[in-house]
Amino acid sequence: MTHSHILKLFPYPATPLRILVVDDQAINVHAINEIFKDDYEVLMATDGLQAIKICNSQYPDLVLLDVIMPEMSGHEVCLQITNNPATEHIPIIFVTSQDQDIDESFAFEIGAVDFITKPINPVTVQARVKTHLALKLQNDFLRSIAHIDGLTGVFNRRRFDEDLELSWKQCLREQQPLSLILIDLDQFKRFNDHYGHVAGDACLRSIAQALKEMPHRPRDLFARYGGEEFGYILPNTPYSGALHCANRILEITHALQIEHLESDASDIMTISMGVATIQPTKELSPTYFIEQTDKALYQAKENGRDQFVSIDLNNTNTTT
Repeated sequence: MTHSHILKLFPYPATPLRILVVDDQAINVHAINEIFKDDYEVLMATDGLQAIKICNSQYPDLVLLDVIMPEMSGHEVCLQITNNPATEHIPIIFVTSQDQDIDESFAFEIGAVDFITKPINPVTVQARVKTHLALKLQNDFLRSIAHIDGLTGVFNRRRFDEDLELSWKQCLREQQPLSLILIDLDQFKRFNDHYGHVAGDACLRSIAQALKEMPHRPRDLFARYGGEEFGYILPNTPYSGALHCANRILEITHALQIEHLESDASDIMTISMGVATIQPTKELSPTYFIEQTDKALYQAKENGRDQFVSIDLNNTNTTT
C-alpha cells in the first residue's frame, strides 16, 4: 500500500500535522520550514533541551533532527524522546552531514525511523516525511482501536490505567499537580430495570459523548472506568481547576434531561463524583490516588447523590 492510499484511509486531523525541526543553525531550520510551511505546522528548536520541551508539551507528529549540536547531541535527544512513554511514538528522522554507514546504523539502533544526509534534496525530504507521517497515522489508528470502549466510543479502562500511570510519572517529574475525577451514574441498575437495557446503553452513550465533547486540553483523558463509571484524568491541574471541571460535568449531565423516575436523587439521570488532587511523590502511587478518589465518590453517594465530594490530598483538611 502506498503512502497516498494510507493517507486516504487515515485522513489528516482537523488541525494540521506538526513537524518539529531541530538544528542549531537557524538557517537550516528556516530552509526546512520553507519546504513544509504550506502543508504542515512547523515547530522549530535550535537546541536539544528546547526540542525535548516541545515534544513533551506539544507532541509533534514527526521530528527532523540534526545530530551534531552543542551541549546535547541529536543522539541524546533521540534517546530521551524514544525512552519516554509519552513521546516514544513520535517518529524521528535524522538530518545530518554524517554519511558513514556506521552513523546510519547507530541512528536506527537508538530509535530513528530514517536518516537523511545534508545537503538535503527537497523532493527527497518531502517524500520521506510524507511516508513516515502516513505510517504514524496508521499506527495511531490501530493503537486507538485497542483503547476504545465498544459501547460508548470513549477510551476504555485499559487506556485509563495506562494514562494514569503515565500522567503520574510526568507530574512527578515536572513537580505538577495531578487531578482525578471518578464519575458514577446514580442508581443506574434501577434505570436499567425500569427502562430496559437498550435504554440503559443509550443513556451511557449519551452521557459519555456529552462529556467527551466537553472542552479539554490535549493531555486530559476521559474514559469509561467500568460499568456505569467513568474517569477523568487531569494532568497539571490544581485543585481549583478540578472543582471547575466537576461543576461543568454536573451542568452537562443535567442539561441532557434523561428521565429517571426511579431515582431517589431526581426525576432525571444524575451523577455522583469523587474529585481529588495530589502532588505525586515517589512514596505514593496511582493506586493510592484512585483509592482516595473512590472514597470521595462513595461519600458523595452517601450524602444523597447528584453532587461531588472533593479532597485536596496536598491539604487533607480541604474537603467539600
